[in-house]
Amino acid sequence: MQQPTMEQMSKRLAGRQIDRRQFMTHALATGLGVAAATSLADKAEAAIPKKGGTLRAGIGHGSTGDSLDPGLFENDFMINIGFGYQGYLTKILEDGSLVPSVAESWEASADALTWRFKLREGIEFHNGRTVGIDDIVASINHHRGEGSTSAASPLVSSVTDIRKDGKDAVVFTLATGNADFPHIVSDYHMPIMQANADGTMDWQSMVGCGVYRIDHLETGVACELSRYDNHWDDSIGHFDGVQMFSLIDPNARTAALVSGDVDVIDRVEPKIARLLGRKPGVNVHSVAGTQHYSFPMRTDMAPWDDNNVRQALKWAIDREELVEKILFGYGAVGNDHPIGPDQRFFNKDLEQKTFDPDKAKFYLRQAGLNSLSVPLSSAEAAFAGAVDAAVLMQNSATKAGITIDVVREPDDGYWGDVWMNKGWCACYWSGRPVEDIMFSTAYKSGVAWNDSFWSNERFDRLLVEARGELDANKRREMYYEMQDIVANQGGVAIPMFASYVFATSDSVGHPDTFGTTADLDGYRFTERWWKV
Repeated sequence: MQQPTMEQMSKRLAGRQIDRRQFMTHALATGLGVAAATSLADKAEAAIPKKGGTLRAGIGHGSTGDSLDPGLFENDFMINIGFGYQGYLTKILEDGSLVPSVAESWEASADALTWRFKLREGIEFHNGRTVGIDDIVASINHHRGEGSTSAASPLVSSVTDIRKDGKDAVVFTLATGNADFPHIVSDYHMPIMQANADGTMDWQSMVGCGVYRIDHLETGVACELSRYDNHWDDSIGHFDGVQMFSLIDPNARTAALVSGDVDVIDRVEPKIARLLGRKPGVNVHSVAGTQHYSFPMRTDMAPWDDNNVRQALKWAIDREELVEKILFGYGAVGNDHPIGPDQRFFNKDLEQKTFDPDKAKFYLRQAGLNSLSVPLSSAEAAFAGAVDAAVLMQNSATKAGITIDVVREPDDGYWGDVWMNKGWCACYWSGRPVEDIMFSTAYKSGVAWNDSFWSNERFDRLLVEARGELDANKRREMYYEMQDIVANQGGVAIPMFASYVFATSDSVGHPDTFGTTADLDGYRFTERWWKV
């Protein structure tokens, strides 16, 4: 019989199929020395999740004006808190697959118009109350209707009815079929929270049904969470407690990790990533995913209301230079639409925009202009290197007869005062797991987070048709066309896709594979990581 390799034995030790003594016996029998065998055993055991300890995280986002209303979550500080203390009907794993969570299972009608979700039995809110169907109905209804202020409103706009089906199931009826509906209810805006007596959702009490509970929160500053012992899933949530700090300044965030004041930081500046990774006790991680850096132009304001002007600005961007000098190779060029190259229906046939001053001048002439002068607002709050990126765009645009006036905005309040208020600004998006959610959230006419205020009738019609189309080949054709429309008629320049670059101390254990749908392991670091 063939003996297992050391790699196989390491996996068995990490999976608790063998103990350390068995591992050492096998390792020494292969001829390894005691020191080498011990090192391998330590490494394998470090991959075993352990309960206990407190994780301290420095998050490069947050504002004192943040709201606990999950429909209004707009930055990673609040989103990470949300994933810590809230539960969702479904959730996305690190490999991109979708699994039940608060819901135990789901099923759909053949036309994807009706979806039935069965509630998992015995789930508790942090006050000890059992999660019921009324809570699910109230939680989803929070995002529906004319009075909703939720950014998730467009995601559930096709829901025409929500009804209870016995004591343990809820049925959603849609106006049009949606093959991705179970993905939609995994969105970070849509946790399951307590229902008030009047049927509204109670988000004010900070009571969730996630693996952690909130002990203290000061928005834009810090949050303290502790593990909820009665959570239904003991395989997640390994820390006794989690402390999150809003550290917007990248230098302060990096210094906090190096000094040991925090155990993990997100949004590591690419320009220092390799240097930081050489620091003793620090580990830098890079994960390619759906994150993209964008520059939305308000299409309801001149001169961005002219698509020729928008096209001129897009062709005047040196994308390769941005990837090289802003991302330092931790990413790839973008093509002015938000769908990543690893997603199901990425349009691989679409012409890739390059830096072409002549084309930019052509579009200026089409707009009746010989030159153009526009302001561009930016701040490090948008993304690490956003101000430098704006300056690089300023420099390349001069070759096309375009003057970009870079306006450096304050970091604090950027998302409330600048984004979606100024005519052209810097922004970042984590992306979404499926095309429909991304397009519905930020590109459909009139939705809350359509940050370019763009509207296109053909795009809106395709969005609905593609959502209900169950034939993958037909869906692909529709999404290909939608990406073309957004790239060449839309109001957002998306010059680069940025890898998620974050760093941990040696005291933090984590799985070998990270989630790709968002930073810090797809926002799941609080439930998947552990202290070594």
